[in-house]
Order: sequence, then C-alpha cells, then structure tokens
Amino acid sequence: MQQLFGIMIVFGSVFGGYAMMGGHFTAIWQPLELLVIAGAGIGAFVIGNPRHVLAETGVQVKHLLSRKKYDSEFQRQLLLLMYELLQLAAGGLKALDAHVEAPRESPLFQRYPLILDEPKLLAFIVDNFRLMAMGKINAHELEGVLEQELEAIHEELTQPAKSLGKIGEAMPGFGILAAVLGIVITMGTVGEGATSAEIAEHVGAAMVGTFIGIFFCYGVLDPISNMLKQLVSQEASTMECVKVVLVTHVAGKPPLLAIDAGRRLVQLNIKPSFAQLEGWINAMEGGDEPESTSRRGGGRAKAA
Repeated sequence: MQQLFGIMIVFGSVFGGYAMMGGHFTAIWQPLELLVIAGAGIGAFVIGNPRHVLAETGVQVKHLLSRKKYDSEFQRQLLLLMYELLQLAAGGLKALDAHVEAPRESPLFQRYPLILDEPKLLAFIVDNFRLMAMGKINAHELEGVLEQELEAIHEELTQPAKSLGKIGEAMPGFGILAAVLGIVITMGTVGEGATSAEIAEHVGAAMVGTFIGIFFCYGVLDPISNMLKQLVSQEASTMECVKVVLVTHVAGKPPLLAIDAGRRLVQLNIKPSFAQLEGWINAMEGGDEPESTSRRGGGRAKAA
C-alpha cells in the first residue's frame, strides 16, 4: 500500500504538473522512443548479468509485488521453530534427522508455513543443523563458518539491486541516445522541405526521449533498486538471527537463552520483547501441541 501511494505521488506530481502547465499528453506519448530506451536498458541488463542474477532479480521483484513482509508473525514463527528444533537437539542431534532431511514433509516445519515459504532461509536452517549433526564443532568454529556463508549469500543477493542501480544510472544516457536519433530524423525532414511546425514537432518528440530516460532513472529504477536493497537487508537480518541462535546453542546455553540472543538481532520495528517471546513459548507449550512437544515443556521451564 505504501509503495502504491508513493507511485501515485510520483506520477501525479510529474504528469499532473505537466498538465497544469498546459501540456498535452499526446505530445509526450512517444512509444518508439520508449521502445528504444526500455529495450536498450533491458538488453544491457541481460548482457551484464549471468542467468542466476537475472533469475534472482525476478524472484526479488515478485517478492516486492506480492507484498510479503517480515512482520511480527513471521518473527514469531521463526523464533518458535528454532526453539522447537533446539529442544529436539537437546535430546541428541540425530533426533533432528527426520525433520531436516525433508523439512517440507516434517510436521514440525509444517506448523510454520511462513518459514517454508522462504526457500533460502529454510535451506540455511536445515543445512546448518545438518552441519552440527555431522560432527563436533565448537561455537567459535561454527561462528566463523556461518559468517563466511552469510557474507557470500549477502553478496549474491545484492547483485540484482546493484545491477538495477547501474541500469538506472544509464537511463539518462539511453534517453539522450533516443533524442539524438530523433534529431537525426528531424534533420532528414529538413532536407525534404519540412515546415517549421513539422520540425518543431519532431524536435519535441526527440526531447521526450531525454525526459523518459531521466524519469526512468529517478522515478522508477532507483526506487526499485533501493527497495531490493532493503529486502535483502531483511533477509540477511533473519539469517543473522538464526546464526546467533545456533552459535549460542553450541556454546552450551539453554534453548530459551539461545532464542533470546537471536531475538535481539530482529529489526527494531518488529522486534518482540522478551515477555512476548516467553508468552509465545508458553502458549505453544500450553496449547494443543503434539505429545512430544508437550513433554519438552518441562525442559524449557528448567532452562528459563
């Protein structure tokens, strides 16, 4: 909703102001100029990026359009999922095999659909629980491994935003390119004996290319690039939360303290308080949960 409101402000200010100054929309509707500029931008984006970056760009833009958010409910599901996994791990990491090997078929994971809808986060969680189950690893070693993995993930996920930002910076140049082509056509009409009114019309159409390039740069691609950066920061924040939970658990802390350590890294605007976290856990353990989860409740109280 906020993004839609912002788009309305941009278009209303630019085109509404143009109309109020007495401009006619037929003068700036130049589909061939638009084809030159948009086509050049899309082509440059395809040339400059490998296939996996193009695919990830599509995924991230789709994520934005679907308006999925990392809200308080998402954080609740993430923290409770990690808590249940740590409770299982307390009985031996091998107890996790049935869940981490096929998380989408696991009853435990199925209780947290928002996490299942995030394939990167899901893979990060199950891969690192597998890592802990494969052999003994201390907290310092695990933290080093996860830091390197998160750095690599962040670098890859930021490529779409960086690439769109570069194309946005090139848009005014593509607009000038279209304008120059328009001027070339105009000069051709002069040689054919065009009237001054016809020449003025052609020059005006050519200048629209410059306008389109600048508008795409600052009014479209730059905001989208910024939104993608914020989306990646949110994804990185959730993975950082998981990392801290795992490292704290391997350091020997009780599940509740490990989950609280992860809670502290949640974005400030959606970070639950410790009382909220404990209330979520108490509600889960006191609710109509499977028998195995209910038996683990006593262990949590002792850990607290």
